[in-house]
Amino acid sequence: MLRWLTAGESHGPSLISLLDGVPAGIELTSDDLKAALARRRLGHGRGSRQKFEQDVLTIHGGLRHGRTLGSPLAIEIANSEWPKWEKVMSADPVAREDLLIDAGTGDEREIARNRPLSRPRPGHADLSGMLKYGFDEARPVLERASARETAARVVAGRVAAALLEQTAGIRLVSHTLQTGSVRTPEEAALPTPDDVDALDADPLRCFDREASAAMVAEVDAAKADGDTLGGVVEVLAYGLPVGLGSHIQWDRRLDGRLAQAIMSIQAMKGVEIGDGFATAGRRGSAAHDEILAVDDSADADTYPRVTNRAGGLEGGITNGQVLRVRGALKPISTVPRALRTVDVSTGEQTTANHQRSDTCAVAPAAVIAEAVVALTLADALLEKTGGDSVEEIRAHLEQTQSLQAVLTDRRPDSAS
Repeated sequence: MLRWLTAGESHGPSLISLLDGVPAGIELTSDDLKAALARRRLGHGRGSRQKFEQDVLTIHGGLRHGRTLGSPLAIEIANSEWPKWEKVMSADPVAREDLLIDAGTGDEREIARNRPLSRPRPGHADLSGMLKYGFDEARPVLERASARETAARVVAGRVAAALLEQTAGIRLVSHTLQTGSVRTPEEAALPTPDDVDALDADPLRCFDREASAAMVAEVDAAKADGDTLGGVVEVLAYGLPVGLGSHIQWDRRLDGRLAQAIMSIQAMKGVEIGDGFATAGRRGSAAHDEILAVDDSADADTYPRVTNRAGGLEGGITNGQVLRVRGALKPISTVPRALRTVDVSTGEQTTANHQRSDTCAVAPAAVIAEAVVALTLADALLEKTGGDSVEEIRAHLEQTQSLQAVLTDRRPDSAS
């Protein structure tokens, strides 16, 4: 079982990622984790925060000389802007007068950091969090609700991706299907893990060049209008074995676990597996993936399929096809043109606080989705195979696949 937790606030001293159940022997370095964080900062439409908020990474346990130890893996991502926020986000009480002065620069914006945020932003957790926890301003809510938290999930996902590839040869890739109203053609080719570098170089992680150019224009138009955009991202997992997940209980169905993981990402409002919503409009004869017999010339680990509309999952169990899971990201809630809200300190109608400057976060959302899918699949793999080390997991997986091969190899002319 792989468990993970994150801790920390957006403008706090650091974010913490803690993983328990990581098997021994995974090859991993701090540079691998830094590279994952760098991918999260990419994307056309990001604001200036991505340039000055650098990720300072420290590994506090669970790794020695480039290999995991089997003990909990503790990773810290320090906030390079912490000196500016030390009084505002201090864990200990701070004198009121200390919150009315700047941070040593004489800049009025420094004083603004300390002011109560009494104008909750529509679309954020601000107001619902204030009412739930009894706060009279939004700072205690937005600091944790912020998508900055996903940096901790991205490093955890990088560990999970290394586990998947090094034990089972499973590789993941993420890309953008839609930005605003611009969508890639339905017949467009799917990227493979060998295309990751090309996707990282694309301004919106789009595998179709023409669609990517149109997406960039869409983002620029929204920025000029003082508006924001959302979109749809997709994660693909290649090399999955048959049998991850289960139909036995609701909480063991892998499609349900993946859906929860995707929907846990800030601003995600929809999820689908495979063709998902498109399949809902088809007749049954055109909705399902027909199964073919294995002939003598085939070198298949499982029975081949005509199509992959199910996205690699049937009955909550992987079926050997490529996994396809999509997430729909709403437009960023902090709209520069400022939406109407209420000042909870006075009850008066006003406009919302503006806390960030991104126009579109679809590209990093794809990287974040890839991370949470990796974590979910790694947990399912360990559930299936068990094992405290890379070698033990490989041995268990090989035994399982050998048994499955016996069932698959039932050709009409096979000797009985």
